[in-house]
Amino acid sequence: MMISPRIRTIAAAAVVAATAVSLSGAAYADSGTIRFSVYKAAFFVGGSGGEGTLTFKGRRYPVSIAGVSGGLAFGASKTNFQGKVSNIRRAQDVTGVYAAVGGGGAAIKGGQVIVMTNEKGARLELTGKQVGLQVNVDISGLAITVK
Repeated sequence: MMISPRIRTIAAAAVVAATAVSLSGAAYADSGTIRFSVYKAAFFVGGSGGEGTLTFKGRRYPVSIAGVSGGLAFGASKTNFQGKVSNIRRAQDVTGVYAAVGGGGAAIKGGQVIVMTNEKGARLELTGKQVGLQVNVDISGLAITVK
């Protein structure tokens, strides 16, 4: 059976349009920077909290940090994080849960860069500097809220 040239042209145009739409969604996503401090204290079960700033499209947004950890953990520390936020369309896309297990994911890249993703697809690439003593082999979660 022979397909008419008109049908082939329409099919090719549909493929090009679908590809353009899927690529434009990824291209539309933007990036920003984030800085925050986290205070953590633990004796087997721990908690953490902090605050900072998201800079996105020339505007600054305050953020709050909350977290919980469980497992073999003890000590107290403060960690100052900074890094890049990518794959967001608006500042509120950063709000969400970032975890080593569960809904999100976390990985440590070379040079102590932590990469985490939330349920909306926002991606954090963070470096941090810790002050204090914290020993842990635990499961940790981090919740970020844009105020």
